[in-house]
Amino acid sequence: MSAPTALPAAPTSGAAVRTARTRHYVVCAPTYFDVVYAINAWMDPSTPVDADRALQQWADLVETYRALGHRVDVLPAVPGLPDMVFAANGALVVDGVAYGSRFAHPQRAAEAGHHRALLAELGIPVHVAEHVAEGEGDLVVVGAVVLAGTGFRTTRAAHAELAVLLDRPVVTLELVDPRFYHLDTCLMALDDHTVAWFPGAFSAAGQDVVRTLFPDAVEADLADALVLGLNGVSDGRHVVLPVAATGLAAQLAARGYEPVLVDLSELAKGGGGVKCCTAEIRITEEEQS
Repeated sequence: MSAPTALPAAPTSGAAVRTARTRHYVVCAPTYFDVVYAINAWMDPSTPVDADRALQQWADLVETYRALGHRVDVLPAVPGLPDMVFAANGALVVDGVAYGSRFAHPQRAAEAGHHRALLAELGIPVHVAEHVAEGEGDLVVVGAVVLAGTGFRTTRAAHAELAVLLDRPVVTLELVDPRFYHLDTCLMALDDHTVAWFPGAFSAAGQDVVRTLFPDAVEADLADALVLGLNGVSDGRHVVLPVAATGLAAQLAARGYEPVLVDLSELAKGGGGVKCCTAEIRITEEEQS
């Protein structure tokens, strides 16, 4: 894992001009979504889930992506796997190679095989993690760098394994607040140079790393973090995020991004939002530039 150094700044001239890039996403319908166990601080099995509303909110998210011009493939849902809707956790795909997940909790372990099967159908080779690693939940690609969360799920040993597999810098960030159990709940990539984040979710050392790498990062406040505002998806211009994250949306708009607001409040009962529902297929290195 590399020592942090500041990334090259994005070119600017006057007002920021953001450029969208067409993406390839994988999602999974919440056909069997429910909160029947508690493996993160958001989950309460005594809280009822409106299954029809969850499915409609998810369908609205998929339509949003397609309206923005992105490709969306659907991984079939499987009975008995209520968290499978959180498709981002199944793998990390970079340069056409997949790092297949090994889940921390037995309740989700069987999801990994279904992700591997879909990736095989797409012609993407899969390296199955030898250590606990939860895909894009804890692994955030920012340009040529992978930011890697640890503290609750993905292990530091997985970070080292991934660095060898991808031959890319993998930078460890320690999470300290159980409400932000995955890196994608408290940090999102806006483009190849910029992130948005909530500093309070990180250790002091982790905060120093993020500030060194991304001195121009967007800092969200606790209110927006607690509505999973940072669990968003950006194509470089459009940023899809929860409708309740009003402060963060205003900050992004001021930076030249276009917030696209959606309601995933039913899925938030499972501790997931926009990004949790969205895996990205990155085929070639050129597509990252």
